Parts: sequence; structure tokens; C-alpha cells
Amino acid sequence: MRVMYDRVAAIDVHKDMVKVAVRVPGAKRGTRKTDVLEFRAFYGVLQEMGRELRRRGVTHVVMEASGVYTEPVYYALAELDFTEVLVINPAHAKALKGHKTDARDAIRLLDLYECGLLSGSYIPSPDLKEVRDLARYRMKTVQARASEVQRLQKTLESAGIKLSSVVSDVTGVSAMAMIEALIDGERRGVVLAGIELPPWWDTDAVGRPAWRRVPDGGALHSGRRQNQSHCLDCSSA
Repeated sequence: MRVMYDRVAAIDVHKDMVKVAVRVPGAKRGTRKTDVLEFRAFYGVLQEMGRELRRRGVTHVVMEASGVYTEPVYYALAELDFTEVLVINPAHAKALKGHKTDARDAIRLLDLYECGLLSGSYIPSPDLKEVRDLARYRMKTVQARASEVQRLQKTLESAGIKLSSVVSDVTGVSAMAMIEALIDGERRGVVLAGIELPPWWDTDAVGRPAWRRVPDGGALHSGRRQNQSHCLDCSSA
């Protein structure tokens, strides 16, 4: 096949090291020379790797996506003036038959890339990546909170405490005051329903805690005895 890029490098990325295959024109006309190098995965070493590739005249670099391990490699190379730094989906490169080694993986990528047979994945700019990371982190924390609220509700139901039947939000100020009293050992429903809140805590439009609008607020706890595991689950929520 026709060679599209004269000086290329392919990188096989791992957690602690990267294997780099470099291909440039050979000494004789029409020949190609391939060298395989190895570097540690520390960021400073990766920057030195990029400078070494530029000293060899490499203009195009390709690597397979390997999760978070790919990111420092890509951004270390992006700091330099390569014509193209490509990150590809591993599924786009056919699996190598026979004995598999890191060097053969890198050379296989070279064979495909130098002929223009690989297309890259989208890599956001550092600023956009920061925004995306923050948005994903917020989404995960919201999901984690929702999961904890569900676990708390399940624990209360298991303990025979029908708190969700007398308050609209089991994580609200009123509900949390009752849960804290339960953790401290209070088991009388009438006492729980009559807990006095500090004046700065939220109340409804007429100044009453939410559960006091419910006629059977004093019946939220019945029969079943709570064990230590129920208290521990509630205190960790």
C-alpha cells in the first residue's frame, strides 16, 4: 500500500511504561527503518519522549485509547509541534494474530497508520476537558446522594419507621431531627412527632414543622424494635 506519512510513530500505552515504534525513511532509496523504544510513564519522561521523536523528525503519532493512561501521553505530545497526534478506538485496528507483544502491537499500528487507514477519536481541549470532568463528577455525586437517600428510606422501612408517610422529604430538616433522635435512642412516636426545632430551622407557612400537619404523625413508629444495625445505617447516611 502507498505510504501517506514518511515519519511516523505508534505508541502502545500501559500503566507504567509506553512502547514506541518509530518508522522513518531508510538509508537506501525506497526502504523504511523501524526502531522500537521504551519509556516510563511519568509525565516528565513522556515530555522527553516527545522531544526525542521530534529530534528523529517524526511528524505524525498514533496510539490506541487506554482509558486514563492515554491522557498524559496525549497531552505531553500535544505540547509539541507534531503535525498530528491521533488517539484511535482499539476496535478500529484489527487484532494481531500469533504471539502478542507490546512491540508488535506498536508496529501493527505503524503499518496501518502510515498508509492512512486509521481515523482518530475526538479529544477535547484542556479547558473543555476540565468542564466535562467537573460535570461528570457532579453527576456522580448527585447519583451517589440519591442512592444514599434510597438506602436510608429502605433502612427506616425495615425498622418499621414510616417516616416517608408523614414527611415529604426524608432528608429535610424535620425528618433529620427525628432520625437523629432515633439514633440517640428515642423510640416513642409521640415524642418524635413533638420534637422542638431551633427557630432558625425551616417550617411551613404557618410556622409548623412539616410532619405536624399530618394527623397520625405520632404513629410513625410502631411495634418493631430497632437493632444496632438500623441505627448504624441511619447515622452513616
